[in-house]
Amino acid sequence: MPANNMRAAVYRGNSVVSVDEVETPLIGDGEILIRVEACGVCPTDLKKIEYNLLTPPRIYGHETAGVVAGVGAKVGKYRPGDRVIVFHHIPCGECFYCARKLYAQCPVYKKVGVTAGFEPAGGGFSQYVRVMDWIVERGVEKIPEGVPFEVASFVEPVNTCLKAVEQCAPQSGDVVLVQGQGPIGLIFTMLLKLRGCTIVATDTIPSRLELASQCGAAFAFDPRRADVSGKLKELTGGRGADMVFVATNVKGLVEEAVASSRPGAKIMLFAQTSDKERIELSGASICVGERSLLGSYSASVDIQRESADLVFSGKLPVHLLISHRVPLDKIELAFRLATHPGDFAGENPLKIIVHPQEFSV
Repeated sequence: MPANNMRAAVYRGNSVVSVDEVETPLIGDGEILIRVEACGVCPTDLKKIEYNLLTPPRIYGHETAGVVAGVGAKVGKYRPGDRVIVFHHIPCGECFYCARKLYAQCPVYKKVGVTAGFEPAGGGFSQYVRVMDWIVERGVEKIPEGVPFEVASFVEPVNTCLKAVEQCAPQSGDVVLVQGQGPIGLIFTMLLKLRGCTIVATDTIPSRLELASQCGAAFAFDPRRADVSGKLKELTGGRGADMVFVATNVKGLVEEAVASSRPGAKIMLFAQTSDKERIELSGASICVGERSLLGSYSASVDIQRESADLVFSGKLPVHLLISHRVPLDKIELAFRLATHPGDFAGENPLKIIVHPQEFSV
């Protein structure tokens, strides 16, 4: 049994996170306790911390993989020792939005069902997390033997990307522009390669462009040095990309996506998660050009098993994306690496994995 207290990275407000001793969560009859072995650092959590979007105190982290450490009296699907990943959002399956498969808009989905204490916020940046009953029922997947925890932690982000890809329904042979080759952009590149697309990747960091080619991109350009829209037209007989995935929120990229795409193209906004972001486009570029401007947010329960299989089977080589492994007491370094990769150019930061059971001192 775990100790009464554990260590966790607690958001305290004013963009401050401190590694403190807190009570180990207690579980109810339908709940499980997970000993967290790996948790990926996600930009959405970093935004919440940097811009103080939610009231403190909270314990963030939702790309969680670990070992079942305790089960409630009414839990029959899992037992101590099971290796699992957990989704922190699961929809009700019965409301107006669930009937239309818009799960991220479901009121139950918006409730976080995994916590390490305080207001539920994912909790993966801690040694243990409590998984609530409705998540236990439908939001946990067992990790096969031989799959490392840090690889398994990619199941949730892969799900979010797969959801966006399926919404766009690319066809084999489509020319697809993926703007941004951070961890999310590279997952898009991998998924689109599996669909038989010709991928054009853009990023400003040379090491990411090299990795994009390794992950399936046919062409990789620095948009500061290449005329991206011109390159796409050269590759498509003057038409432009059939589809664009905007995987970073750099100003001007949506405008570039429109300029680089053909009439009738689909443009997927994936990184535009802030209410403060503004996009200015010609109405005719959408209306007369018959382009579809789409959005996709968070995960889908319908593809949970598929996303897990893609990761566990190795069809997606997500291990290539891991650049740093950080013990819990160095989590501030993890956040800096993920938020300001340009400040660590010699280290080529990409996907940062926190190991909550490890400490540097």
